[in-house]
This record gives sequence, C-alpha cells and structure tokens, in this order.
Amino acid sequence: MNSNCNIPSVKVVKFGGSSLADAKQFLKVKSIIESDPSRVYVIPSAPGKRFDGDTKVTDMLLSCHALFGTEGFDQLFTAICERYNGIISDLGLDISLEDDYKKVREALAAGCAKDYVASRGEYLNGKILAKLLGFNFVDAADIILFDEEGNFNATATDKCAGSKLKSLSNAVIPGFYGAKPDGTVKTFSRGGSDITGAIVARSVMADIYENWTDVSGFLMCDPRIVKNPKQIGVITYRELRELSYMGATVLHEDSIFPVKLAGIPINIRNTNNPSDEGTMIVASSRCKAMANDDVITGIAGKKGFSVINIEKDMMNQELGVGYRVLQVLTDMKISFEHLPSGIDTMSVVVFKDSIKGREREILDRITAAVNPDNIDIESNLALIAVVGRGMIRAAGTASRVFTAVAREGINIRMIDQGSSELNIIIGVDESDFENTVKTIYNEFVK
Repeated sequence: MNSNCNIPSVKVVKFGGSSLADAKQFLKVKSIIESDPSRVYVIPSAPGKRFDGDTKVTDMLLSCHALFGTEGFDQLFTAICERYNGIISDLGLDISLEDDYKKVREALAAGCAKDYVASRGEYLNGKILAKLLGFNFVDAADIILFDEEGNFNATATDKCAGSKLKSLSNAVIPGFYGAKPDGTVKTFSRGGSDITGAIVARSVMADIYENWTDVSGFLMCDPRIVKNPKQIGVITYRELRELSYMGATVLHEDSIFPVKLAGIPINIRNTNNPSDEGTMIVASSRCKAMANDDVITGIAGKKGFSVINIEKDMMNQELGVGYRVLQVLTDMKISFEHLPSGIDTMSVVVFKDSIKGREREILDRITAAVNPDNIDIESNLALIAVVGRGMIRAAGTASRVFTAVAREGINIRMIDQGSSELNIIIGVDESDFENTVKTIYNEFVK
C-alpha cells in the first residue's frame, strides 16, 4: 500500500447486482465513483433484481443455456437483450451490444459451457459501466487466470493483472470470471464478483477495497431475529471468518483471503446510502480504529446440526481414540464441524443432512473402532457463535452468556470455546434458536 502521503491512494470498488440493476442505480454508482478520484478500478456484477419478483440476469442467462433449442429460448434471450438495451437507452449512451448478443447466441448454438454464458452478465454490464464512466474496459478473462484443471492461479494472476492494470489510469473489470490457459471462461461460485474485487485489490496493492452493496455493512446479528440490531463499525478478518461460517453473509467468504494476505482493509458500503461509513474489515485488532467498549462484536448461528456423543472410562489414557473416531467419519466422507470433549467424553458435531439415513452405520463403525461405554446421536441442534475480540479482556463473558440463557429457561446442550478466546459456541434445541440469539444480544447490547 502507498506509504507516501504525496502519492494518491488507490481504491478498488466492487458494485453488487442490486447496485447495477437499472439505469437509476448506474447513476448512483457514477456519482459515487466521481466523488472520489482514488476510485480507479471498478468491478461490476451482473444486473440484479429491480423489484420483488424480478429475476437476476445471471439466472436468466443460465435458463437460456438450459432452454436453447426449445420454444421458450427466443423469448427469454430477447428479454435479456431488452434489459441491457433499456439501461443503455435510459442512460442516453452511444453504445451498441448487438455484436455481443450475437456472439453469445452463436456460442450457445455451438454448445458452450454454462460458465461462459453465466459470465456474460458481468461482461455486458462492465461494457456499459465503462462507457458511462469513460473508463478503460478490461476483460477479466485476460487478467484473472485459472490453470488447466480450473483452479485459480493466484501467482500468475497477480503478475498479469498487476502489470496490465497499473499501466492504466482507470479500468472497469467485470467480476465473477476469468479464463484457463486455452481461453475457456471459468467462473467463481455465485457471488464471485466479491472475489474478483479482492483479487484486483491485491494485484494493484490498493489502499482499500470498497465493496458496495444494498446494506450499510455488517449488523451485530440477524435483523430478522432482533429488530434494528446495532451496526458493526470495525471488525477483524478473524471475527468475520467466525461470523461468516455461522451464517452471517454480506460478502463472499473467499473474498477475504486475497486482501487479508496483503493487509488491505475492506470497507462494506451501501450504494443507496453512500454517506454511511459502513463496516471496515481490518487485519489487526491493534488498529486505532478498533478501540471501542463492546465486549462482543457479533452473534450468528444456524440450525441443522447433529452431535455424536461418545463416552468411555479412561478415554484420556487410551492412545488414538479421537483419531479412530475421526477416521471412521473420514472413511464415510463426513466432515465434522466441532469437537467439544471432556476427560472421558467426546462429542462430534456434524451437519444433520450429512448423516441422514446413515446413523446406524456410524454408530456401528465407531463402536467397532473404539468400543465405547455409551454412544448416541442427538439431532435438531442449533449452534450459536458469540464472537468478539473484546472477550479476551472482559472477565466473565462466558458466565454472562450462560446465565442470560439459563434465566430464559433455555437448555444449553453443548459448549465449545476456542483457545483464542475469540468466540464461544453454544448448542441449543432448534426450537430455542431465535430466543437464544435475542437473549444474548440483549445481555450485551443496551
């Protein structure tokens, strides 16, 4: 990152589908970019929903791939073209995408892969945005590189994208896709424009990666459970990782790693409320901006877990018990989520769906492997993570969590606290999930 204050800062800015759903939203994006000269590299998503019941362009394109050669294809493909032409017309731009539409249709006729078709949503939106801004257009297929097997090639991408983009004063780079060595388009998973933005930010060593969406950053918990929860001002990458795993989703999980490695902060911002500072995601809790009085940073959770409970006297003195239990799960291709344990007990938390219909086999295999005194499986478990860098300096945080939950008559079925004291995870009955989240929030947020 730039350390010389005389060198202009560089920002990479990504805009989600809702931020570029129609011409009105495009103009908001234009205003945001023009308000800050450091916003020089822009990553657009494909047009999202304009209203409830609307369809995202990427979904329309994937439907076209499935419908090609059938009666419904022409009508749907025409609707996609009209969507883009409507944006162009409403913006008053002198640009035609007719040749691009023709190429997509020809590719479909030739039996192209779904990745190519899905990527055209970002590609076409990028061309329109570049024209609106007067920016250079750089096809992501030229700078975001995958290997022959379809694995992202970070080293080659850093070199290629960095060299290309640093030679330009500005650029619009479509999100979501790149290309293999033979030129075949390869997409990231859905929501992959977040990843493209992070990759570009790392390649140009940006000072900040701004991710613009339709929310003003992260909230301390799900607003569908707690009304108007407090917004998180600053969060570390580690805290974000914990909350994202437990279901708190604002940006793609994989978009964290490229910028985390480079020490580049992420700023989650709201296209519809650009004056809001949003949430800043930073590498270190030692950052000056991290100073606050909050003990916890956020609460997140999800349902759908089962726990395999194993009891055996003197388990701690028998070599390899844990290894043999996990080997059974590995052989059955079942991933575990948590491993809370005691001296003579071991619990393995797994996703309920991953063992559905296989419960008897799991019990029999583990019994054969370790000969436990008792073994059973409990289902319909919900896990709730209480996450916060402030917990390490606040005595009695765990006690406050457990006391508050007990006061509401909620039975805690599992407890798992990480050694870093960054999070506490509790398991409750799925029927108690929402009430538990509310109870913990109200205990720590006045």
